[in-house]
Amino acid sequence: MTTWIEHPEGGRERGPRGVARAWFEVLTRPQRFFRNGVSPGDQAPGLVFAVVVAVAYTTVLFAFVPARIPELAGGQALSAFVGLAAVALLLAPAVLHITAALQTVFLIATVWENRGGISETVQVIAYASAPCVVAGIPSPELRIVCAGYGAVLMFIGLSEVHDVSIPHAAVAGAVPATFLFGYVFGGATAFITIVRTLGVI
Repeated sequence: MTTWIEHPEGGRERGPRGVARAWFEVLTRPQRFFRNGVSPGDQAPGLVFAVVVAVAYTTVLFAFVPARIPELAGGQALSAFVGLAAVALLLAPAVLHITAALQTVFLIATVWENRGGISETVQVIAYASAPCVVAGIPSPELRIVCAGYGAVLMFIGLSEVHDVSIPHAAVAGAVPATFLFGYVFGGATAFITIVRTLGVI
């Protein structure tokens, strides 16, 4: 990670190897990754990473729950392909930037000094989604673990990038994290499912 930013102008390794390396590093050494792997103005690798995670999540979801494949003309295989293309080209970038915009509002309200830029926030959110590559597996317990781990990564990233404590970052990131990991990746639905199974509600 000491050579993660390989050029003085900024920028990280591109391509499949770069995505795989980022995935492994953010899952195993998040503080070090966010400290060294987030570069101002270098959103492209983060966006690619978020798209890869979203496509992986959707692919797993379609494989285990075929009923989630949108019903389009041309059969199930073509429908799945069109659905994945829509995720990659439209939904994943839109969700990433909506979450980043929401997070920016909360950062402005809660972090008054030493706040990093919007670009860094976008990258933090993108890389924090790393655990959700397997969140499409229809297991409420696994989905909660993925969502919870993703939220923790997001708080660690916000803490490193915006120079605040992790509790402070958790307060600033609670609503955006709930939107992304609770709603988009299904953590909230999984939690409700488990609670109902236990007969609490």
